[in-house]
Amino acid sequence: MKESIMNQEKLAKLQAQVRIGGKGSARRKKKVVHRTATADDKKLQFSLKKLGVNNISGIEEVNMFTNQGTVIHFNNPKVQASLAANTFTITGHAENKQLTEMLPGILNQLGADSLTSLRRLAETLHSVSGCILTI
Repeated sequence: MKESIMNQEKLAKLQAQVRIGGKGSARRKKKVVHRTATADDKKLQFSLKKLGVNNISGIEEVNMFTNQGTVIHFNNPKVQASLAANTFTITGHAENKQLTEMLPGILNQLGADSLTSLRRLAETLHSVSGCILTI
């Protein structure tokens, strides 16, 4: 009972501090800082510069394979790397695509894990539609 009374008092005190509007009322004590994406980008670029990243040119596409069977696809990305810090950055427009959408041109990029997920996908397609797909 005593705790709820104390909580009500604390809540009333906090509400009184935040009061905005009305003639003669005190201003809000805490400033709200709105962050923009450009400010975040500048901070990120500054941090990357401190790591000593170098641009890697000539990369046309980057594909990242997820455990759910989807692919995060970057077309013409900006790729930077710092081998000393074991850091790679990929910036650009990313698209989430299904593995089946990228199939013909992506087979040479698949690793062992992705091949097993592709086999599972082929088995489910075979059981659902009766199609035969060999990998």
